[in-house]
Amino acid sequence: MAINYPNGMSSSNNGAKKQKKQGQSLAPKTNFANRGMNFEDDINQSNDYYRNRKTAIIHKKPTPVQIVKVDYPRRSAAVIKEAYFAQASTTDYNGVYNGYYLDFEAKETKNKTSFPLRNFHEHQISHMRECREQKGISFVLLWFSSLGRCFFLDSASLEQFWEHQSTGKKSIPLTEIEHLGIEIMPGLAPRIPYLKALDEYLKKEIQHNG
Repeated sequence: MAINYPNGMSSSNNGAKKQKKQGQSLAPKTNFANRGMNFEDDINQSNDYYRNRKTAIIHKKPTPVQIVKVDYPRRSAAVIKEAYFAQASTTDYNGVYNGYYLDFEAKETKNKTSFPLRNFHEHQISHMRECREQKGISFVLLWFSSLGRCFFLDSASLEQFWEHQSTGKKSIPLTEIEHLGIEIMPGLAPRIPYLKALDEYLKKEIQHNG
């Protein structure tokens, strides 16, 4: 199925089919050093863990899709052949934790020394700023797949780096993320314990504003 993005680019699973025909394995890696492809699944599992224990209610936001072509190979089945994203998405996740409204984005990179700012979009930065203005908590989870390292970074810090792109800085150095962010150690249950990092962030904010 081809899915067309608002910028005109399209995505299809033809490449995956070709790899399968050539006998190449598409099975995901399971060790923490190679879990970039499973980052979203790990966050979803973590959200299920939190929800089942009544710790927080966090959901992945659905992306509005407009279906334009459907094939019916047999009466009991339909196959979507072409679809378009109806509008630009804001962030990946939102919900409520301990009385706080949370809104956050999850991104990953194979880079080992910095996180490219091109992974973000202006409308996402604006959305997270608007959430902060309404006393919500917005942040990003950054996954360095080649290093097997994950970080919590508040959106205000991210926006500062975003605004400095005009000076030629197109990425956030890992050293800056280590300094400003909070590292999250992947586990089993939950796989990405980001609420622990959020608690640490909130404690610092209370002490700072205190």
